[in-house]
Amino acid sequence: MSGKSGPSGTSTSVPRPPRALASLRERLRDTFWCAPAAGLVGAFALWLALSELDTRIVAYLKEEGAYEELGDLLTFAGDARTIVTTVSAAMMTFIGVVFSISLVAVQMASGQLTPRVVRIFVRSRISKLTLTVFLATFAFSLLVLTSYEGGAEPDPHRVTSAPLLQSLLTLGLVGLSLLLFVAYVSSTLRLMQVGPVLDHIAGESLRALARQPEGAGDEPSLGPVTAHVAHRERAGVLRGVAVARLVRAARRHGVVLRLVPRTGDFLVPGTPVLAVHGGAAPPRRSLRHTVSVGVERTLFQDPAFGLRQLSDIALRALSSSVNDPTTAVQCLDRIVQYLAVAVRLPLTPLHHRDRRGDVRLVQQVPGWTDLVDLAFEEIRWCAASSPQVTRRLLAGLDDLLLLASEERKEALLRHRVLLVEAVERAVPEAAGRAFALRPDRQGIG
Repeated sequence: MSGKSGPSGTSTSVPRPPRALASLRERLRDTFWCAPAAGLVGAFALWLALSELDTRIVAYLKEEGAYEELGDLLTFAGDARTIVTTVSAAMMTFIGVVFSISLVAVQMASGQLTPRVVRIFVRSRISKLTLTVFLATFAFSLLVLTSYEGGAEPDPHRVTSAPLLQSLLTLGLVGLSLLLFVAYVSSTLRLMQVGPVLDHIAGESLRALARQPEGAGDEPSLGPVTAHVAHRERAGVLRGVAVARLVRAARRHGVVLRLVPRTGDFLVPGTPVLAVHGGAAPPRRSLRHTVSVGVERTLFQDPAFGLRQLSDIALRALSSSVNDPTTAVQCLDRIVQYLAVAVRLPLTPLHHRDRRGDVRLVQQVPGWTDLVDLAFEEIRWCAASSPQVTRRLLAGLDDLLLLASEERKEALLRHRVLLVEAVERAVPEAAGRAFALRPDRQGIG
């Protein structure tokens, strides 16, 4: 993401087409039932279509008098019947065993790292695709069994339909299920490894930063607050807002809306969610479905959530019950990577404009100091007695100081000074302090 800031350092978003389906897409990704349900519906639709095609194929061969060719096809369908019967009997058991093992793996990963990694499994495309294909194969094979007529060797002169294409598709679904099983096992094993999990969190966090609007222009004057809009829905975490809808509502009523909480804050019914500048509050019907509230945070409009996850994993690794400083160092690698990108961004309130260029929605985002405190404050408190972590933390701060502008160095220097003081209090020996305060990008390389 690139951005420009005005004289006051406040960023404003340039006009761009509204992304009406972005929120819906994120909601679908956070659900695990939608894709399997669609797969079952698709399996039934395919069975209906292929049943009709199979009936037409048999009717055409009988009209042409090609009973010998029809007999060969019926023999193939009869041979495939054994496979279809076996698949329909074994697939559901296979699904249960595979996903039971997967749930155990997810439980182990959440216990070793953080419960927030469960969302990686829930949002995983390969997990949803695998379950979808498995269930579709099971349902389709059951439907195909109902299409067989007569005994093992039906009479070509009397048969009216035979599952020819259906049997071929069943065999194809079985082959696809085996390939997806291998990919799914590989994906699940990676979920139990620290490196791939941290890489996934860092990648999602950087993409969330890139989705933030670009900055341009000067900071407008909003004027006094003339009204407030209270939160009337259920309590929960603010996951995001429908920017395009809020901008349209503010334009129609000639006001400017300012989002009071930040994305990721917990909302309680009755508390203000929007401040209105320049007029009366828009009617509630025009603000319907503009605020998304859920039970936990997401990275859709909350880039800081990635830092929260990395910090949680590092804190658990530094706890006395785990005592795994190497994992904490790996978290610091990703934290420094994240901040090295964020240090070049405005990180100031976003001003969303309508088509005429007028500001209609102001959205608060975490500033540079907020991100630095989130990244280092808690880790610094727990790392004073771990030289591997203090050395990596100092090296990361020094690297960021080389990239930061003068006004952004203050937060980094403050954490560096506090870290040195904490190590001096925790390590009484001078030689030990000197070792712990020597910057090292590998911790203890």
